[in-house]
Amino acid sequence: MKYFTFEDSVFGQNSYLVCGQSEAFVVDAGGKFKEITAKAAKLNVKISAVLLTHGHIDHIFQAEKYKNAGIRIGIHREEERFLSDANCNLSDFFEMKVNNISADFTFDEGDEFAFGEMRVKVMHTPGHTVGSCCFLCDNVCFSGDTLFCGGIGRTDFPTGDQEQIMRSLKRIRPQLLIVVILFSSAVESPLKAPAFERSLLFIP
Repeated sequence: MKYFTFEDSVFGQNSYLVCGQSEAFVVDAGGKFKEITAKAAKLNVKISAVLLTHGHIDHIFQAEKYKNAGIRIGIHREEERFLSDANCNLSDFFEMKVNNISADFTFDEGDEFAFGEMRVKVMHTPGHTVGSCCFLCDNVCFSGDTLFCGGIGRTDFPTGDQEQIMRSLKRIRPQLLIVVILFSSAVESPLKAPAFERSLLFIP
């Protein structure tokens, strides 16, 4: 597997292109659509899907471009409404009004996807939002806005819950112990162990 980080110039959020031998998937659709698809074409891999860690504007605002390119969009079933709710996805706040995206498929805790030889497992981690998720691919974790280096995601947005995010992190902590690289949505990613292990100090 190969991993490529693309930092959005509008929100400063990271999206990821994850490539196998012939297939690839994208984590979050926050920006750099042209660069991501061009990189996949250069590597001669097909992007099969975009997996959204959650539905905030900085993670979804270029999702429609992927759909128009025939690439499927997936999000947690409880987060699907964020794609058409400008209040929940915070686009109202940024005066961008994103409310016309639809998911091609939804997922839930424990679901697994195969992209060629790659296997991705969904960990539902509500707290930042009700449908926030992390994705495990071998010993790599894509944590979205749930977990950062030395911190956790905000919980003061619609559907956020501080107690819930702590419960989520406590539940997935054993799986995080085998993680070698943590890719969050923040600009400091990726973080190789043991650097990101500072984050585990926030988990009881």
